[in-house]
Amino acid sequence: MTTLSQTKEFFRRAEAVCFDVDSTVIKEEGIDELAKFCGVGDAVTEMTRKAMGGSVTFKTALTERLSIIRCSREQVNKLITDHPPQLTPGIRELVDRLHQRNIKVFLISGGFRCIVEHVATQLNIPLHHVYANRLKFYFNGEYAGFDESQPTAESGGKGKVISMLKEQYGLKTVVMIGDGATDLEACPPANAFIGFGGNVIRPQVKERCSWYVTSFGELVKELEKI
Repeated sequence: MTTLSQTKEFFRRAEAVCFDVDSTVIKEEGIDELAKFCGVGDAVTEMTRKAMGGSVTFKTALTERLSIIRCSREQVNKLITDHPPQLTPGIRELVDRLHQRNIKVFLISGGFRCIVEHVATQLNIPLHHVYANRLKFYFNGEYAGFDESQPTAESGGKGKVISMLKEQYGLKTVVMIGDGATDLEACPPANAFIGFGGNVIRPQVKERCSWYVTSFGELVKELEKI
């Protein structure tokens, strides 16, 4: 594991920064919000907690949660319209600063592309920099499962995306920022991991990373040291 000073240095000279989305870039867990909206909130929140704690595989947790929710295309669209994702304070400024320095910003999420694209648009992140799971619907709009071929549908998927990005863009220094176990395990191939506890603190993540922040302002300050 990198030391605190090494992690900070990797962050200051990163060529790309990858963010988790749920409970990191946005305040809520998208799948829990979708479950609440569809009237099955409690059952799904418990599954999310297990998935985040790493006690079941991510794909198992995702499959089980979606089989409970069974959301229609119309419900997903209405959720985004009626309850748009709430950005975490400070994320807009941080992403703007990274873009000003020509640092590539990617969103890598175990959540759903339809919601994450909405977040990316608010932050001026290109949609081809979004990696997330795709919901599938039948022609009448009813739930038809999810695209299991996406790397983000599996445990270890975020690391696979980062390896692919390094190869595709010739990146040497990539930093991952997130709140959960699936973010922590993306390092390596990420050169450094920064734990984020501004929305929820997951003790197993906090204990296992050398740099843990509770506000994006701490990261903005670090960039100003350059």
